[in-house]
Amino acid sequence: MLPPGRLLAGGLQHVAASYAGVVAPPLVLGAAVGLSARDLTFLVGAALFTAGIATLLQTLGCWRVGARMPFVNGVSFAGVAPMIAIVDAQGGGRLNALPVIFGGVIVAGALGFLLAPYFCRLVRFFPPVVSGTVITLIGITLLPVSFGWIQGGHPERPTPLTNLALAAATLVIVLVLRRVLRGFLQQIAILLGLVAGTVIAIPVGAVDFTATRQAALVGFPTPFHFGGPEFQLPAIISMCVLMLVCMTESTADMLALGVIVGRPADERTIAAGLRADTLSSAVSPFFNGFANSAFAQNIGLVAITRVRSRFVVAACGVMFVVLGLSPVFASLIAVVPQPVLGGAGIVLFGTVAASGVNVLLGAGLDKPDNLLIAATSLGMGMIPVISRTFYDNAAIPDGLRIILDSGVSAGCLTAVILNLAFNHLGRRRRGAAETGAVERGAAESGSEESGSEELGSEEPPIPATH
Repeated sequence: MLPPGRLLAGGLQHVAASYAGVVAPPLVLGAAVGLSARDLTFLVGAALFTAGIATLLQTLGCWRVGARMPFVNGVSFAGVAPMIAIVDAQGGGRLNALPVIFGGVIVAGALGFLLAPYFCRLVRFFPPVVSGTVITLIGITLLPVSFGWIQGGHPERPTPLTNLALAAATLVIVLVLRRVLRGFLQQIAILLGLVAGTVIAIPVGAVDFTATRQAALVGFPTPFHFGGPEFQLPAIISMCVLMLVCMTESTADMLALGVIVGRPADERTIAAGLRADTLSSAVSPFFNGFANSAFAQNIGLVAITRVRSRFVVAACGVMFVVLGLSPVFASLIAVVPQPVLGGAGIVLFGTVAASGVNVLLGAGLDKPDNLLIAATSLGMGMIPVISRTFYDNAAIPDGLRIILDSGVSAGCLTAVILNLAFNHLGRRRRGAAETGAVERGAAESGSEESGSEELGSEEPPIPATH
């Protein structure tokens, strides 16, 4: 537990690093549904509120729920595609899609909570060659997010020179602060860089205070604001597939953070963390929230600052709750320009990828099988990162596309399957064959020695003497 000042500053730094990831899914989904500006603001506030509750549950824990690690929990971006598919399936009644989505998330979260004690046993299939590959992919798949921030959310357009300048200035400021500062100030270099980048952006007109002026001071996320949950089988199946993807990514994130904080995540820790994810996901729809999962964004922040206290992230959770209850405070965080976030994101997400490379260095890549596992898995995970339309084929089932469109999930499953094929399946048979060969060789060698002893048992002739 850090002193109050450092606790709040560290928590605010995690808020700044994770805020965009929390609010992006409801913004995209709200636009797809066609919500008004007021309802869209309400949906974003609900996402912040439920993310705060989920983060507190994950960091502080209750009974066997919560990994008690410095994890930020928030709305999973992996759910955007399947939820938009549900919206499109509603046709003219798009506003009715939100209750259908909420119903599917409630069922999926409840089933995931029951599945958590069994799902966590998969940790045995995450040796360093698998976990290192997955950690590397987490960082690589997050880097395009920072690039998208620098481009202002419009990757199809040329990047404005102002955005490039703001991102570069923020990146340089963060690196300089990390180099010249010491102690606590060095630990909050990311936060200081974001503040400095925002101040620089004001004269060039890149900071918009409109949302702050129009936001209300207090606003509670009224339960079932968009209507009571509706339970439709196609939506439930889609959300269950999403929940499995979220549980896979959360497992990988817990393994990654365990390596960084020096507390390897065992089956018990992963089971508790998955219970927190799934329970918060099942409860979130009551407050107009969506499926939650562990955020990879703050893993790089923990790696850079070396602040391993879970109470710092718990403070971040409290701030998320406050932001969800006070739209005007939430809008203050939102004024940070996206290019500024992108400049800091290069450091954050690149650090995660570098941590994965560090794990791979001790994974025995000198063995051809392990090298093949890592190479193939990284390649599979990079496909959706490089080409978002690679799997846009009507012949591919929607459930499978949810997995393939996530670089972390696709690479993780590839690594687990290949590790089973090369390092587990047939091992006993090969071991038995090798043992048998050794025994046969020993028997043959023994018989030859026995024969030589029998031949040598006769007394040698007495040499002639002269």
